[in-house]
Amino acid sequence: MEILSFTDLALSDELSQALKKLNLHTPTSVQKQAIPIMMDGHNLIAKAPTGTGKTFAFGIPLLEYLNMNETFVQNLILCPTRELALQICSEIRSIGQYIKGLKVCPIIGGQSMDRQFKELADHPQIVVATPGRLLDHVNRRTIDISYVYSVILDEADEMLNMGFFKDIKKILDMTPKEKQIALFSATMSRDVMDISWQYLEGSIEIDVAPKAEDMPQIKQYLVSVPEKDKLDALLKIIREKNLTRIIIFCNTKTRVRHLTERIQRAGLSADCLHGDINQNMRNKIMDGFRSGKFPIMIATDIAARGLDVQDVDGVFNYDLPKENEYYLHRIGRTGRAQKEGAAYSLVSYTDIPRMDEIVKYTKVQVEDLSITV
Repeated sequence: MEILSFTDLALSDELSQALKKLNLHTPTSVQKQAIPIMMDGHNLIAKAPTGTGKTFAFGIPLLEYLNMNETFVQNLILCPTRELALQICSEIRSIGQYIKGLKVCPIIGGQSMDRQFKELADHPQIVVATPGRLLDHVNRRTIDISYVYSVILDEADEMLNMGFFKDIKKILDMTPKEKQIALFSATMSRDVMDISWQYLEGSIEIDVAPKAEDMPQIKQYLVSVPEKDKLDALLKIIREKNLTRIIIFCNTKTRVRHLTERIQRAGLSADCLHGDINQNMRNKIMDGFRSGKFPIMIATDIAARGLDVQDVDGVFNYDLPKENEYYLHRIGRTGRAQKEGAAYSLVSYTDIPRMDEIVKYTKVQVEDLSITV
């Protein structure tokens, strides 16, 4: 049966009521494919870009089959970053807002262990965790994951890129042999395939190409500019468009550091995120950006996933991403909460073939924006 709306999924009254309150009627492409597979109890491998509703794709099946009479952790969601874990918790609570007694607990670094001890002692049904902190709690015997029904690996490629391969295997080996596993990943790296072969034999695989109707409302612009003039063009767009909260993406840590210094010298308040910054400092920087202490964040793709900041009115690709999917990760940082956003790709002559490839893959509408510098 073709799924045209959430009513076709015959969801519980609690979930149906929440979807109606959230003004969600039509599932995205990944939700149409993943929800029936998971609700039928199958293991799932989903290649799907960020920004297309993956959290609800696995969150709805998990919530639909919760046993509210049990006190153990029933569902475990693993993800790469603190920011993404908190975002997942927020979204699952929103869709489960009418389920009485629902408890969703984040287990993440950079947060008080005492606070987490208390939340775990309150018997949450769903735990959303980063792998390292989860193993800390397992070793302290403050969490028992030996009874879970389902394990979700969200942004699996990013977790494995960050060096969590052994941790993820250790965690999966601690959970019941008979469990449901759903793996969501934007790319299928060798490590992702290794995990899939070892733990998801016989699973159903889906490959969700990005579709325009799944994307947030984002106006996308191509700015043709020589490499040497990119900074001037960026500053001019910020000022002319009166952008007040901005994320700028570069491909390397060195490029991020240099651009941050140049923007600061131009008189604008900015800070940066990249892989050499430890988690505690990243948390402080993110809190500063969220609270408006500085308007400009320059980042590598480490910040493209799970970075949930409201009211980002402009995203810039100072460098075009090396992977097509990362274009969608990046621009998805704006246009959130049903607000319109804007994304600007600064494209030099040598970038043109790469930009053509991105547009062909993503099937997005990109307007030319003329800037004189």
